[in-house]
Amino acid sequence: AGKVVILAGFQGHSADGQLTTLGRGGSDLSAIAITAALNADLCQICTDVDGVYTADPRLVPDATKLDEISYEEMLELASSGSKVMQNRAVEFAQKFNVIFEVRSSFNNNPGTIVKEEAASMEDVAVSGVALDKNQAKIVASDLPDRPGTAAKLFKALADADISVDMIVQNIGRDGKANMTFTVPREDIYRAEKVVKESFPDEASGKLFEANDIAKVSVVGVGMRSHSGVAAQLFDALAGASINIQLVSTSEIKISVGIDPKDAEAATRVVHAAFGLGQ
Repeated sequence: AGKVVILAGFQGHSADGQLTTLGRGGSDLSAIAITAALNADLCQICTDVDGVYTADPRLVPDATKLDEISYEEMLELASSGSKVMQNRAVEFAQKFNVIFEVRSSFNNNPGTIVKEEAASMEDVAVSGVALDKNQAKIVASDLPDRPGTAAKLFKALADADISVDMIVQNIGRDGKANMTFTVPREDIYRAEKVVKESFPDEASGKLFEANDIAKVSVVGVGMRSHSGVAAQLFDALAGASINIQLVSTSEIKISVGIDPKDAEAATRVVHAAFGLGQ
């Protein structure tokens, strides 16, 4: 009693027992893992932000700090561009039901509690808006329009450890299909190599085209009990003359791919449309 134990973070053992670092977000992962091992009541993650906001306060001045948020929502926000926490730490916390608080390192103000079920989380359809500008839209053209083409392409991308997000398939003419999908911008050249190696017979034509794209996502477990979220999102963007290139959905998230020049304006417009401001 009365002692403070200081443990090293950001390190662990590899599969063969070698000491190694845990990679990006390793310090948060260490803290969550130690909390789980000790069966402690709460883990406090101290960062350079006051908590989890309804949007990035640097882009949306009237963004609101959330008192509580669910693991599911936190994971979706993290995967959609929010930089507050890495996915692995949140996934570990959810697996072992570790309640944690994201709070500032520079003051004693309460932060945001992340747990299984946040208070009143079903009352609102959308809890937050996330922006990811580090995306590229890939168009693989004139692929064979037959069963197995998509499986072949996306298995090859997975084998190359390239993360694919939004996917659209269009049927063309003469037994050909176009596959459009997004990848992290830094993976463009590796994705091009995979596509061309997977379909060498088509590589001589206009097989591969890549352009930057921004992804704006709305997240909220309340979507399960609220209808019309997609319509409200699309209407807000249309009202700002922002064109949608791609759409993807999950049970608690809707993402749209748009021109990067519209990214920040779209984030503010969508945030206002769902009444998330202070």
